[in-house]
Amino acid sequence: MTADLPPKPPSRPEKVSLWRYLRLFRQDILSAQPAKLYRAWMAEFRTPFFRSYLANDPDLVKRVLKDRPDDFPKSDRIGAGLRPLLGNSVFLTNGEVWKRQRRIIDPAFEGGRLRDTYGAMYAAGEAAVARLAQRQGTLDIEPETSHVAADVIFRTLFSIPIEDETATQVFEKFRDHQRTQPILNLAAFIPGPRWMPRFFRKATTDTAADIRRLITDLTERRMFEIDGGTAPDDLATKIMTTKDPETGRAFSTEEMVDQVAIFFLAGHETSASALAWSLYLVARYPEWQDRLAEEAAGLSADFSSVSVLKLSRDVFREALRLYPPVPMMVRETTCPETMRGRRAPKGSQIVLSPWHLHRHTRLWDNPDGFDPTRWGTENGKTCQRDAYIPFSAGSRVCTGAGFAMVEGPVLLSMLLRRFRFDVTEDVPVPVAHLTVRAKDGIRLTVSER
Repeated sequence: MTADLPPKPPSRPEKVSLWRYLRLFRQDILSAQPAKLYRAWMAEFRTPFFRSYLANDPDLVKRVLKDRPDDFPKSDRIGAGLRPLLGNSVFLTNGEVWKRQRRIIDPAFEGGRLRDTYGAMYAAGEAAVARLAQRQGTLDIEPETSHVAADVIFRTLFSIPIEDETATQVFEKFRDHQRTQPILNLAAFIPGPRWMPRFFRKATTDTAADIRRLITDLTERRMFEIDGGTAPDDLATKIMTTKDPETGRAFSTEEMVDQVAIFFLAGHETSASALAWSLYLVARYPEWQDRLAEEAAGLSADFSSVSVLKLSRDVFREALRLYPPVPMMVRETTCPETMRGRRAPKGSQIVLSPWHLHRHTRLWDNPDGFDPTRWGTENGKTCQRDAYIPFSAGSRVCTGAGFAMVEGPVLLSMLLRRFRFDVTEDVPVPVAHLTVRAKDGIRLTVSER
């Protein structure tokens, strides 16, 4: 199984200058890292401005994410680059602000709500199948998965298909925004207060402003419908009408715009990435594709039929392991910490890397191989508990994780029962900007079964 490994970005040399490292980091966070991180429990990186510690030790990951999350708030080094689009969203906040936001948002994603959103999700899948039926042949599959993932978000959040004029504009503007936005900007390396100017490209700030204006229009329209008693019972209505049980306050329009922006980023961009890599993997290993297509015959518009997708869930879970959409998360120490015998001062950056943790050679059997059966093995079960964090973990686990683990297998199954996907001579190279995508797209040949 290890002879035919799915693509993995090259690692940089062990020693490079700080300037060279920063340039590599800005271009692609994955190939900027040395190969030793796939076997190291911890690595220290020092710059003139801060210290950074990459933590692969499961005990350290557990300390940061589960045992003492309040002592390791999110670092603004990543947030500084995303703030033009995401504002003060739940993805970037900490402390009491974050807790209040989660108290309002979480009820919309409770288990029972998945059943309520499933019809919209399934309808988006049917629309994707119809679109792809008109576009068979060799094509880049990433725009197709982006399209259906965005459609799911608009249908479940605002009860409108992506063909809606405003939804189409948001989708197109977001695509333009992603092309302008590296995962890190200068603010990630130079410390300073929140008010310090951040040097964004003009295209980044312009597209972010356009997206937020369009989302504001959608949010204000929904508020009008809520006031008039005509609003549909979807995720946006649920969130906008939920009051914080501790303060009695609901989100303002501006606060809701921030949250919708992150729902679109997290719910569209990450889902699109995971689905695209899933399709590539089953195309590369076609025996799995045939098994999933057979299983998908039992899927219907009835939510209860999702329970038949056992193999599809394992394949999707394996795609998230090999190509986690969010490759790295950064936390910050609020007090001095001792980690594996090293003293990390207050203000140190703690990097948790799903990309390296999911491929760690001392944790996983066949770490770089595609093996959906691993989840039924003792090693797979242990690693899933201790070393598998595609949605983060602990109190800050992604609120939409359950949603994503229905959406991904369902869309994958709907596409595979209608189409066959075959690889081409073009091997995709994973790179990380906002999420893990392919450098020049993922070209597959699509044909009817």
